Amino acid sequence: MNRFEEIAFNLTQVRDRIVTSAHSVGRDADEITLIAVTKNFPISDIEILRELGVSNFGENRDQDASVKAGSVEGIWHFQGQIQSNKLKSICSWASVIHSLDDYRHFTLIEKYAIHPLQIFLQVNLDGALGRGGEVIEALLPLAQAVKESSVHSLAGLMAVAPLGVDPTVAFSRLSIIHEEFLQQFPKATSLSAGMSGDFDAAISSGATHVRVGSSILGSRK
Repeated sequence: MNRFEEIAFNLTQVRDRIVTSAHSVGRDADEITLIAVTKNFPISDIEILRELGVSNFGENRDQDASVKAGSVEGIWHFQGQIQSNKLKSICSWASVIHSLDDYRHFTLIEKYAIHPLQIFLQVNLDGALGRGGEVIEALLPLAQAVKESSVHSLAGLMAVAPLGVDPTVAFSRLSIIHEEFLQQFPKATSLSAGMSGDFDAAISSGATHVRVGSSILGSRK
């Protein structure tokens, strides 16, 4: 099996899982955006994904992403922890940011962005340091600031299931948080949750965007 065939097979498996998970809770699979996470994989793999109809790509590191986004057309998503000194570059290639959790970073986005961005706020579901995100109460003023932007849009919330916690439990909690968030921000209907090992559970809890890497491209080197 060559690389094209390998990626095509894996992608079909993932798409089938999305359909099955969506239908199991009465959802339409077309509501769900598949983001192929290309971290540590070459541009040649991204070109194969484009041939196979994938248009949304996710990256965690600006240095790699800026090169890839300049080489392969698509909707590029930044989903790593934000560093202030990288934001000017991130704003040049990303169309979507999944991991905003700091008001200071938003002021830099307003300063540097050369095109409108869709922005997810990252919720921390367990309080663990070093994994990014904030408790939802701390994100509300930031949400209001993004909502009031004349350029950028508040897409919704993002979260990563905590280590050692059943993803079904984690994403059920996230779903409740999102429902309450929508009472204040009714247009922020998107929910970015779920990766290769747990996107089925995320879809069952309302995820609209899933970030899948290894299930499509294999183990990262």
